[in-house]
Amino acid sequence: MTIKVTPNGLIIPGEFLEGIEEFEIWKEDGLIVLIPTNEPDPILEFGKHPVISGVPDASVNHDKYIYG
Repeated sequence: MTIKVTPNGLIIPGEFLEGIEEFEIWKEDGLIVLIPTNEPDPILEFGKHPVISGVPDASVNHDKYIYG
């Protein structure tokens, strides 16, 4: 697909944008990069489904148990 640059920029077909509310945009090595930003950040999901380990202070002393 080819699109023309207008005085206001580019018009991206809506079918490419379905379900996307916001983009991060930058230019890199001659390319225009668009990254959807309304995708959930996976780091924010960390800890939402904790497991029972049987160690009562694991959340406080996790470095001790991982690294010794």
